[in-house]
Amino acid sequence: MEEEKSGIEAGIAELEERRRKALAMGGERKLERRRNAGVLNARERVAYISDTDSFLETGLLGTSGVYPEQHDETPTDGKITGYAKIDGRDIALVVNDFTVKGSSTSATNSKKVGQVKRIATDRGMPSVFIGESTGARLPDAMGSRGMGALLGNDITQFQRMRDTPWAAAALGFSFGSSAWLACCSDFAVMRKGSTMSVSSPRLVSRAIGEDVDLEELGGWKLHAETTGQIDMVVDTDEEALDAIRTFLSYLPSHNMEAPPVREVTPGSGEAMTDIHKVLPAKRTQVYNMRKILEAVFDKGSLFEMKPRFGRPAITALARLDGKSVGVIANNPQHRGGALDTQCCEKIVDFLVLCDSFNIPIVQLVDTPGFAIGTDAERSRAPGRIMNFMNAMTLVTVPRIAVILRKSYGRAYVCMGGGRHSDTLAAWPTGEVSFMDPRFATMIVHGLEEGMEGFEEAFAQIQKDTEIWDMASTYAVHDVIKPSETRDFLIRMLDIHRLRMTNGVGKHLMRTWPTSY
Repeated sequence: MEEEKSGIEAGIAELEERRRKALAMGGERKLERRRNAGVLNARERVAYISDTDSFLETGLLGTSGVYPEQHDETPTDGKITGYAKIDGRDIALVVNDFTVKGSSTSATNSKKVGQVKRIATDRGMPSVFIGESTGARLPDAMGSRGMGALLGNDITQFQRMRDTPWAAAALGFSFGSSAWLACCSDFAVMRKGSTMSVSSPRLVSRAIGEDVDLEELGGWKLHAETTGQIDMVVDTDEEALDAIRTFLSYLPSHNMEAPPVREVTPGSGEAMTDIHKVLPAKRTQVYNMRKILEAVFDKGSLFEMKPRFGRPAITALARLDGKSVGVIANNPQHRGGALDTQCCEKIVDFLVLCDSFNIPIVQLVDTPGFAIGTDAERSRAPGRIMNFMNAMTLVTVPRIAVILRKSYGRAYVCMGGGRHSDTLAAWPTGEVSFMDPRFATMIVHGLEEGMEGFEEAFAQIQKDTEIWDMASTYAVHDVIKPSETRDFLIRMLDIHRLRMTNGVGKHLMRTWPTSY
């Protein structure tokens, strides 16, 4: 008995020692280097994003499964995996530890990541991926044996059925799997100074002879402004992790429940009385749409996504009377609010998010139509517009659209016109037509601005665009005062609540590609 007890004690002692080594990560020298650079290490990131003492780790003792001599060099095999709570809700968490072989992907850590992802999907929890990685581990992945062991063995690895929300951060070097998971996620945030790409500049240079720097290859400006693969850019690790926590606060834990409801922020709606003053007196003058959004939705709740991409459109999560809503609005400060192909992609991505996770949609409309010209055609404008059109027909969550000023051309439909919203309202300043009245005057009457008769013809065509004719035929359901907008939206979204399914939509876009 005494001998048995000593065996147990020896086993416990060995367990404690193995845990100690695993928790030491890549060693003090590497950890000190990160501290000096002002960058959190992997376990600090775990602690920061998780509720206090809520993290339950799985796979702590995992090490390299290819080279036994590397066991001591690969604590946790470079990826920390487990389960935590954020604001009291369970999540699956993967945090890459760059101090261990650059958090490169291997056979062991792939199994760890796969396990927590499967459990999150099966049990209805969001997944959070904190990326920083050099990509596939070499030489482990080399040759037919390496490829056979590492790649292609989990067909669900990058499958998106949008059962549960995914959020990701690209921090530092994010190559390979870190980039894949960010692109697959519903929300991706990137820290300035980080790089997200398929491969490193070194490999690009050696493989194809192209010399590129980190920013050019995959820096934050590229992804925030050109590719649109990042939803938000921040300055620090802490801000990135805060952004993920905030994003998840608008989302349900899984797609078979409605989003959470929060207390209404004090001061919400106070600016509605004077909201009409945001609109300039002259119809052609621009204004700041964000001022209107901040007045209409709960105070401080606006969480904008992709603000640097497709700038003539605004997409944001917000709260209205404490309830999560998706906001799509035109931004007249950029190209007068004319929608380009980036806007199409940005809005479609957002529609997919909202419909997949039961978030009602509010559209605030002021657009002269779609951008035209050679640049638009070269960026596949017809295809992008048709994707937009198709996506609008697949939305199954409640949709309310309000025309503030212009709604012209095919964009009228995409921005909720006709039956593409459940309720269509307008301000008295609303204008609806196939095209801008000035251009219509030129085409219909063959007149140019400044020519005799132009102003008279323009005045008649402009009068025909006023909202009253649409209201008289019930093509627009209601004309409301600007000051009534918040209360109208609150009441209408309650009217359109999905009572028979407890707020759950049909998720017709749950398999829409994450990038296209």
